[in-house]
Amino acid sequence: MSRYYDFFCPVRLMAGEQALEQLPDELMALGARRPLLLTDKGVGGSGLATLLANVLAEGGLPVAAIWDEIPADSSTAVVERIATRWRELGCDSLVALGGGSVIDTAKAVNILVTLGGERLLDHAGAGCLTRPLKPLAAVPTTAGTGSEVTLVAVIRDEGSGRKVPFTSPFLLPQLAVLDPRLTRGLPLPITAATAMDAMTHAIEAFIGNAKNPVSDALALMAVEKIADALPKVLQAPEDKHLRLQLAEGSTLAGMAFSNSMVGLVHALGHSLGARCHLPHGLCMNLFLPAVLDYNRPQIDPELARLLLPLAGPERFAATPQALRPQAALDALCALRDSLWQAVGLPRTLAEAGVTDRSVLTDIRDLAINDGALLYNRKDADREQLLALLEQVWE
Repeated sequence: MSRYYDFFCPVRLMAGEQALEQLPDELMALGARRPLLLTDKGVGGSGLATLLANVLAEGGLPVAAIWDEIPADSSTAVVERIATRWRELGCDSLVALGGGSVIDTAKAVNILVTLGGERLLDHAGAGCLTRPLKPLAAVPTTAGTGSEVTLVAVIRDEGSGRKVPFTSPFLLPQLAVLDPRLTRGLPLPITAATAMDAMTHAIEAFIGNAKNPVSDALALMAVEKIADALPKVLQAPEDKHLRLQLAEGSTLAGMAFSNSMVGLVHALGHSLGARCHLPHGLCMNLFLPAVLDYNRPQIDPELARLLLPLAGPERFAATPQALRPQAALDALCALRDSLWQAVGLPRTLAEAGVTDRSVLTDIRDLAINDGALLYNRKDADREQLLALLEQVWE
């Protein structure tokens, strides 16, 4: 682990009941007068976009328009169309209402409308942005990606089909809103999958090569909030306190991994998602225990500490020190088993409906080139990656 670290998260976070109502004043304080509201068809159809537009209008900040045509796997062409519309409408700011795809799309749109140009790919990579972007508020409707507090956006290139990362401190939204009204209607299978995405962010941030004391503190609290709230919210999906707890866990995990990165779970998950078009959170859930076991014994001290937020103080105190790493893994597997029973969240590739074993070599070949591998505690070669994929087959 590095002896030097830095930590950066300048996002203003508004969280709790009536948090939405704070947004108009905060956006106007940043100079916003004519925002464009970005969302997707699902969120638009749920009534949340209308709710947010009404809140903004009542606060003196009516939206110029609502754009609800963002797909689950957003692309450069989508971003470029929205940027053109933003200019036609004379907008000066952006509000992103949705999950990771919507928020990442808004970040990418913000690049084009601030820096100019027609092609998003001209700004791809790390450190390519040269100045602050227009005011952007992120209003997440899932408790999973943490994109509202990260400096990364991932957009699919329409031409090549590859996922292109954009990384810059200027991509961070200025404002993020966590309001329990926004996730109460989220279907339970999506609730579970996105929560396990956040759980993976927190755990990989805590065990990786770039961890630091600040990211550790955020990651541990994220694990505690998610492990406590997730089983309960499946029994009481309308409970606003549990919904807020999951949203807080996701944001804390986002702050953690944005500063300490993710590892091998994400390298495999990115590759499986790209090859088999499975949801990101589902992919994280598939690989998390197997990768943690693979990283042992190097990560045993961290696993031992994770037992407390995963299983609670009584289980932690009753478990001898030497047995705590395995007990933490067991607690995580028990949580996954309960999610499979409750909402059918797959634990294996077979349960996820992957039937062609030949795709394993394709996933391996993609994963070996994934940048997240650089932050994993233990190296993995092609043979080891394939062995992990075989392990998660069934």
